[in-house]
Amino acid sequence: MMKDGLIEQLKSSRQFFNRGTDCLLEEHSGFAPKEGMYTVAHQVAHVAHTVEWFMEGAFDPNGFDLDFEKLIAKEAGFASLKDARDWFEKAMKNALDVLSQKSDEELLAPLPEGPVMGGAPRLAIVSAMVEHTAHHRGSLAVYARLLDLAPKMPYGDL
Repeated sequence: MMKDGLIEQLKSSRQFFNRGTDCLLEEHSGFAPKEGMYTVAHQVAHVAHTVEWFMEGAFDPNGFDLDFEKLIAKEAGFASLKDARDWFEKAMKNALDVLSQKSDEELLAPLPEGPVMGGAPRLAIVSAMVEHTAHHRGSLAVYARLLDLAPKMPYGDL
């Protein structure tokens, strides 16, 4: 079934994100390279929130919530890396659970029309989530380097 490959991609993305950012600790929660940038905790919360946003947008008949000010406000309240990581794990678990219940027909059905991947098959959200998570994993690796930390190779020990 198609969903098996999608589930494995999402599991790998979660593993890579966690491994590539595990050098960041609770004490680094409030770090941002300069004022006005996302903190460590905010970046992780943003990744978690975006996983939820893609899942809701793909499978809700109303499509994607485009009230970005409201969405950003929810993330901004995160000051704890631990809390943000907990949200990330919850969001990923939910995404995996939802995907595991979908048929190939449901996954191939088009996304609601609109500016976010309108008309693409619903399964396309998985690659979007993977790419978005990787983007922020890279940003957090830069943050870690600025803190004189050495992030692990996300894909395993080489």
